[in-house]
Amino acid sequence: MADPVIPAILHDGPGRTPAGRAWIARLPELVGRAVERWALTPGAPYTSGASSWCAPVLRADGSHAVLKISLPHDEARAEAVALRAWHGRGAPELLEADVADWALLLERVEPGTTLSRATGTAQERLERGAAVARVLWAVPEVPDVPRMADVCARWADVLEERADGHEIDRALVSRAADLLRTLPGTAGSLVHGDFNPGNLLDAGDGRWLAIDPKPMRGDPAYDLWPLLEQVDDPFAHPDPVAVLRARVRTVAGDLDADRIAAWGFARSTESAFWVWDVLDDEPAARRILEQAAHWARVAG
Repeated sequence: MADPVIPAILHDGPGRTPAGRAWIARLPELVGRAVERWALTPGAPYTSGASSWCAPVLRADGSHAVLKISLPHDEARAEAVALRAWHGRGAPELLEADVADWALLLERVEPGTTLSRATGTAQERLERGAAVARVLWAVPEVPDVPRMADVCARWADVLEERADGHEIDRALVSRAADLLRTLPGTAGSLVHGDFNPGNLLDAGDGRWLAIDPKPMRGDPAYDLWPLLEQVDDPFAHPDPVAVLRARVRTVAGDLDADRIAAWGFARSTESAFWVWDVLDDEPAARRILEQAAHWARVAG
């Protein structure tokens, strides 16, 4: 087969690092092996998603699927394990996997409209997303998935290191780091890990499926922050705190609303310093810290 097309987003994202460039150089080999191994006819790759090469494919039996070759990274290491555990409930069915090549063959989700582009109000999209999350969380604990407590403890350490030397509210950073260390608790739900509206696809017949998990086992309240912030921009409203409080009530169900808000505060603070340190974008980081302050008020 001809060498696969490499979307620009991969060159502009991982392609800016030595490890990313090495992975992109190997993609023709990795895609070729998967195509031969599973007797696939690939189409043009999707042009969104900066941590994997994905394309629609036709299988030998005429059925549709998606081939995904991931950039090797820790957050995606347990993706196949989680997808097997979900077994098509709330997430696409895993059809085949080659862990050594970070290659997955997945159910193709059609029509595939993202929740972020779906019709309806923000409230309706929130309700759809929260329903999918509860399907995912219902799966019993999976031992081979990373513990949230371990992952977030490392993030807390990195957050404190990144905050050193910046003119910021140290109490805010300390509070966020403490929450990252304590919120995971001992809960053992299988969580998605990147539950944003762009990762929720319409599968038809009223079904929605979550793609691209970064799975962990821990507190389910962790998952809801991206959904709450991205169904539309709550910070563009005159009273963001009131909007966030209402959204938390919408999705909480039997979860503790204060924990959901506390995760929003901790995760947005951690995200701000990632933007500051990794992307070297202080203005954007300070905007995210302002949003974190709103979350702090919601959490009480």
